[in-house]
Amino acid sequence: MADATTKNPTSAPQDTRRSFLEGVAVGWTIFSAASAAGLLATARFLFPNDLFEPPTKFKIGPPSRFPGSKDGTVNEDFKSINGIWIVSTADEIYVLSTVCTHLGCTPNWLSAERKFKCPCHGSGFYSSGINFEGPAPRPLEKYKVSLAPDGQIEVDKSTKYQFELGQWEDPNSRLKLA
Repeated sequence: MADATTKNPTSAPQDTRRSFLEGVAVGWTIFSAASAAGLLATARFLFPNDLFEPPTKFKIGPPSRFPGSKDGTVNEDFKSINGIWIVSTADEIYVLSTVCTHLGCTPNWLSAERKFKCPCHGSGFYSSGINFEGPAPRPLEKYKVSLAPDGQIEVDKSTKYQFELGQWEDPNSRLKLA
């Protein structure tokens, strides 16, 4: 009589073959998953991350949107989006950069004190953009501003005007109002 604990001699090779085929199937599954992951990583490498920056030339609205005053009115509507302040006086509109000329921080407009004040190192600028306190070595930069054919003000940030180079006298650094 055969012992119940002994296996059938004909079933042993089948168990070994079955476990071998299962191992091969698991191996191919892992290899296929790793190959798919590598293919996806390669495809992702071919399409790099692009930084989409706002356009350098854009319209901000009609001149009537920016009522001026004798001392100059500062509009901060485009500070966070385009990095500009629109300053309108009784006879002209000009656009200032929101970048401090000391270390590149963004000053804040303090309307009660009528000045731009940089929170990093205390530079102060008049509403005209001229520096008067702190370590900023020069005034804020102006951008090119013009009237588009459709009657809106157009700002071109690709053209900068620096006070110390005498460029603020350029007619394109401000928009004369009639």
